[in-house]
Amino acid sequence: MITTQPTCHDIDEPGLIPLDEALARILAAVPVAGGYERLAIEKARGRTLAEAVTAGFNVPAQTNSAVDGYAVHSSDLPAEGTRTLKIAGKAYAGEVFNGAIKPGQCLRIMTGAMMPEGLDTVIMQELVEARGDAIVIDSRHKSGQNVRQAGEDIRQGQTILHPGKWLTPPDIGLLASLGIPEVNVSRRLRIAIASTGDEIYSIGSPPGAAGLYDSNRYSLLAALDRPDIEVINLGIVEDKPEALRQAFEQAGRFADVIISSGGVSAGEADYTKTALQASGQIGFWKVAIKPGRPLAFGQIGNAVFFGLPGNPVAVLVTFYFVVLPALEKMLGMQDKPIAPVFPARTLEDLRKKPGRTEVQRGIIEQDRNGEWTVRSTGQQGSGMLSSMSRANAFIILEHERGNVKAGEWVSVKPFAGMF
Repeated sequence: MITTQPTCHDIDEPGLIPLDEALARILAAVPVAGGYERLAIEKARGRTLAEAVTAGFNVPAQTNSAVDGYAVHSSDLPAEGTRTLKIAGKAYAGEVFNGAIKPGQCLRIMTGAMMPEGLDTVIMQELVEARGDAIVIDSRHKSGQNVRQAGEDIRQGQTILHPGKWLTPPDIGLLASLGIPEVNVSRRLRIAIASTGDEIYSIGSPPGAAGLYDSNRYSLLAALDRPDIEVINLGIVEDKPEALRQAFEQAGRFADVIISSGGVSAGEADYTKTALQASGQIGFWKVAIKPGRPLAFGQIGNAVFFGLPGNPVAVLVTFYFVVLPALEKMLGMQDKPIAPVFPARTLEDLRKKPGRTEVQRGIIEQDRNGEWTVRSTGQQGSGMLSSMSRANAFIILEHERGNVKAGEWVSVKPFAGMF
């Protein structure tokens, strides 16, 4: 059961807590969904590994040459001057050379070819002087060079991937290199999404004089379009307490997560909170973040519930900063590529009130000295979705920070790797 506890920050405004604390409390409350499915590795990219994977053999399986060249006995390497070695045969990748190479002899060898017993050094073909059936080598070479030892990359029995690993293309290649055709991955999360509000209309239905098209659901559909998630589109739910209650209760029977947008502020016609209180456990939080201050979090049936604000930019900000980390925990994800946050120098003044985290939309680029700079996309209203479309990064202004002057350093989070 998901519950919430009072916080000292409630003294200033009931339920208002800093973003970091809100996220920590959500992550502590949401469960790992559990369950797995077995997939062919070519379909496993972007899924979370549910089992440890161990190597059944060494990689490389045999000691082999790392370059095209000549395999020699290290005892034949001259300490100074040069030495002439007779070519006694050739070795190709995928074939076994069965001959014996004596001291004073060498073996013409190709990249990946197995090293015959006794030979322990390879000299690149560009670094020898060929003279008919012999080569001349000099004193610049070292024992063991250009040789890949058996098990140098992976040892038999070694755990190569751990549970919780978010599988990337290199991981898929690694599995293939070990002859592993299938793996167990965390099952897909079932996520039901809905929009609320009598003022919004689906695409294809002409909005009334005071209406507008529903963009929030389409933003969420796009954000959730990934291999480890199954989306259940609930459409636009009538903005009445009973309709919302019925829709959420039904979704709570089969979904792992319900995400709605709209209806969670303190307005007289915002009924999502009312419906939630009637259907499940709810921690109704006002998070100290702009945009995105009204945020409902709780549980309905078997589903974790997130009630996001109605403004389009606030929906995306709260999704990426609050909801997505929770979804990743539910998937059992423990090891994934880092989406970096790094400093950039702002090119303009930025307005900011202390006491809340502000996530503004910006455009980052490098100046002629290679230094990262950032500028705002302009007006930052939470209903201005064009400010997100023009941006390529979030500007994150910390909780206690005030106004920012041009030339100061700010934290930026690029969209690349997030979207």
